[in-house]
Amino acid sequence: MPDLDGKVAIVTGAGRYRGIGRCVALAMALHGADVVITGSGRSPDTFPDEEKEMGWRDIESVAEEIRALGRKALPIVASAAKAEDSERLVAETKRELGRVDILVNNAAAGRGNDRVPFVQLEASEWRRVLEVNLTGTFLVTKYAGKAMIDQGEGGRIINISSILGRQGVPMQGAYSVTKAGVILFTQVLAMEMAPHKINVNCICPGLIATDRMKDVTKPGPLHDAIMGTIPLRRPGEPEEVGELVAFLAGPGGSYIQGQTINIDGGRVMS
Repeated sequence: MPDLDGKVAIVTGAGRYRGIGRCVALAMALHGADVVITGSGRSPDTFPDEEKEMGWRDIESVAEEIRALGRKALPIVASAAKAEDSERLVAETKRELGRVDILVNNAAAGRGNDRVPFVQLEASEWRRVLEVNLTGTFLVTKYAGKAMIDQGEGGRIINISSILGRQGVPMQGAYSVTKAGVILFTQVLAMEMAPHKINVNCICPGLIATDRMKDVTKPGPLHDAIMGTIPLRRPGEPEEVGELVAFLAGPGGSYIQGQTINIDGGRVMS
């Protein structure tokens, strides 16, 4: 039997074709879970060229892929940074699928005008990144965690941080600080949830070949320089992150608690 058979997973930020969230959602389904997928309701005008050419429809397309695997899918447009959206997300999940067993906090702020020195960082950009990366993780966890406790059958919460939450990198300040916050949030939450048999862990991806990182992963001097910092000399694939999340969500992760796991080709190690 699939190791997640009968489970219901929520994966936030899962609408991009070349994104970690979509690959996590598909991994959940491949291992037997029904999946709720959220997106921010991106306008098709903002889609990458690849998505426009293929007629991609954000979380609706991911839902179709999940259903093609024989699992139930529930796409919900929701902003993780809004308490009312997070509460509605969990309520709709319980109403439509009956329960919440797994939460994957993947939604993250996209790169924007925050990638500047701290002394040049606008307060509005600081708040934007903070609200999505850290407040959003808190809010969705608040409501999903309460649902798991009420069920009384344990559960899994997996937070997606970043290796930038482990090391200081110039002009990545707002993102790095929030991702470091996710790591400590994971540890505190793991202590609080352990009595309820809810496992809480964190994953720190390194350079992953997603659409958001295409300027770094395409051939060129920047690509070559960054590959020189990665012992495995290649970017990771979002599918590899998806399989790690599925492992932590399954029986093999039952004795792993409060841990932060790098999936970075050895970059932080080096």
